[in-house]
Amino acid sequence: MPFHVTVAPLSTPQTLTQAAWETIQNAKCLFLQTDRHPSANPVKEAGLSYRTMDDLYETAEDFDALNKAIAQRLNEGTDCVYAVPGDGCFAQLDAIRSACEAQGAELSVLPGVPYAKAAFPMLQSARICTANGLPDKPNLGENLCIQEIDTPLAAGEVKLFLQRFYSDEQPVSLAAMQPDGSYRIHRIPLFELDRRSDFFAGTVLLVPPVPFFERSRYQYNDLCAILDRLRAPDGCPWDREQTHESIKGDLIEECYELCDAIDEGDDDHLIEELGDVLMQVVFHATIAKEQGRFDEDDVSDMLVKKLIYRHPHVFGNVTAKTSGEVLKNWDALKAAQRRQTTQAEAMCSVPKRFPALMRSEKIQKKARKVGFDWQTAEEAFSKIPEETEELARAMRTGRNISEEAGDLLFAVVNVIRLLGLDAEQALHDASDKFIRRFAEMERLVSEDGLNLSEMTLEEQDRYWSKVKYSETGGTIL
Repeated sequence: MPFHVTVAPLSTPQTLTQAAWETIQNAKCLFLQTDRHPSANPVKEAGLSYRTMDDLYETAEDFDALNKAIAQRLNEGTDCVYAVPGDGCFAQLDAIRSACEAQGAELSVLPGVPYAKAAFPMLQSARICTANGLPDKPNLGENLCIQEIDTPLAAGEVKLFLQRFYSDEQPVSLAAMQPDGSYRIHRIPLFELDRRSDFFAGTVLLVPPVPFFERSRYQYNDLCAILDRLRAPDGCPWDREQTHESIKGDLIEECYELCDAIDEGDDDHLIEELGDVLMQVVFHATIAKEQGRFDEDDVSDMLVKKLIYRHPHVFGNVTAKTSGEVLKNWDALKAAQRRQTTQAEAMCSVPKRFPALMRSEKIQKKARKVGFDWQTAEEAFSKIPEETEELARAMRTGRNISEEAGDLLFAVVNVIRLLGLDAEQALHDASDKFIRRFAEMERLVSEDGLNLSEMTLEEQDRYWSKVKYSETGGTIL
């Protein structure tokens, strides 16, 4: 028969539960995590026989050794009670549970009162965590209670964490446990948190909610709340009128502005433009949420599932040692997920709203996957004179001009792609170069006291050639 270890939370003398106290009093074998904590006072005052783990805390080389030693002491072959400060859910609980189970003992935990409830009994609701178990991000709209701030070092780490989200002047309440187990509350600004000395395992910090418009930093859920407010009946008239169709062009514009910010290398501008793109995503999700179709959580859910599915080399048992192997797997999984059985279907999946050069390049790459492609840029280049002549013929006859012009552009993209270049970027660079040279041409014309718009094309071209000659170091390009 397995024997049983019952963890009984002592909490504080003021919040010790009847069930925990009766279990402690009736224990055949009683262990205390420590008798140096005020929570042990009722046990000592009642004259109960017990053993502590204090010596193990002092002699253990590390936490693994400590947990094993505690479990070994608890596992003496008879039912026992392990009385611990707090609510019974301490940091080492899982490790001790595993060690006990490995030695044939069952472990259960009685419900207890968290330090946070003992320190702030009037608090209706709060998120409770420990100093070594902080959340990734706090919800600034709710109370946050941080327990077990036992040293100035831990207080400093908690302060640094909170300062990422709250202002330095944020008022907080620090509850320090007294020798009798009661609490004394100190109300201080956040920046003073680690300047105190009265830290103990039972110390609790309460950070109250921050009114929305008084927050020093905002989070993703705040963005969602803002969009909900803008779309509300008494919100913004323009925002309320928008639909998926009316703002789809805005998303494209914001993406282009984001690309410009990336090229600039300015972090502040990049943050701003990333925010604008994110706002468009949340805007669409908000519209859909109002229609009962889906919300931002559905968007996040599908994205995470897709990333897991398309990265079996990270989350599964597929091997991919190079980026080339990753892309090959990605394309195969993408095709399977979209039920594409032919390469033409894959081509059709390239968005028609892509810039034309980008779309043609992606279509050509998909044709290459089945071998329908030139081997070299030189071979592809031989197609350009043919397409040029067909466009010239179309211009002479006045027929199929747009079609032949498109074929010529498609052929040029083929060459650029096989040269390992980005056709879209190449044309962007050419446009930038044209603007730069045009501005210099205007400057030279102005210096000569002339007006560009009043000059003949031949006169303008002489200045243009002068700019090119100067810019290329004497080589006309």
